[in-house]
Amino acid sequence: MPLLEWKIGRRSLRYAERTLVMGILNVTPDSFSDGGQFLSPDRALAHAEQMIAEGADLIDVGGESTRPGSEFVSEQQEIDRVVPVIERLSSNASIPISIDTTKSSVARAALQAGAEIVNDISGLRFDAAIADEAARTGAGLVLMHSRGTPKDMQQLPPVADIMTEVVSGLRESIRVANQHRVANENIVIDPGIGFGKTVEQNLELIAKLDELSREFPKFPIMIGTSRKAFIGKLLNDAPADERLHGTIATVVAAVMNGAHIVRVHDVKATVEAIRVADAIGRWR
Repeated sequence: MPLLEWKIGRRSLRYAERTLVMGILNVTPDSFSDGGQFLSPDRALAHAEQMIAEGADLIDVGGESTRPGSEFVSEQQEIDRVVPVIERLSSNASIPISIDTTKSSVARAALQAGAEIVNDISGLRFDAAIADEAARTGAGLVLMHSRGTPKDMQQLPPVADIMTEVVSGLRESIRVANQHRVANENIVIDPGIGFGKTVEQNLELIAKLDELSREFPKFPIMIGTSRKAFIGKLLNDAPADERLHGTIATVVAAVMNGAHIVRVHDVKATVEAIRVADAIGRWR
């Protein structure tokens, strides 16, 4: 098996031997499934430590909700939410910390606080200077495909061909990142499940993830399906806290189709599921 590594600042993460798990840590009052639960730094740190103990390879800290219909918060408000948590996590945890933001000022503050990855759900559409911050520090950069903004993305008319749309959007994001001196070895791509897509398009993206791998053979693929609305719709409108089994099904399907990193709320269940999925995948 080739040695495939994602360069993130001071180190590299190998993603060929097994699927990596990114634990979600929302320090927001209004995220769709866990808003308000981890607003205090103490509770956030305790939850991060739990996810690490359960097998998380990375922790993704977010200070602004990107649920459908959400509004942007100010740069300072976002910094005030995430920096104290990242400072404590980076001094206590041995695994890399990611900042989930679309603002270059927040990315800069988070990287100074100890984060090693920037996860941009806009794929540099909102603030291309995020790429400058990643390039300056050698940080990892996750480029996700999305349409519109969180406030209006689910009101947009569906595109006719979602695979063509995602491939085209990701190519543009990579071009902008390269233009700002981010090396390909620092980039991860994400098709953006749920961000301006229909239920059927989300399912198509998971089913055809291997096509995305062929289009972007040099880049690891991250996928985030955890507790998302399309799963609830498939499960008779199940609320977010009752979507674990549906989430695991999407995670395993994604792993079998080529995902290298999965971003999830429920770390222990995911780690166990992909351990089995990875073992099966070695026989393919």
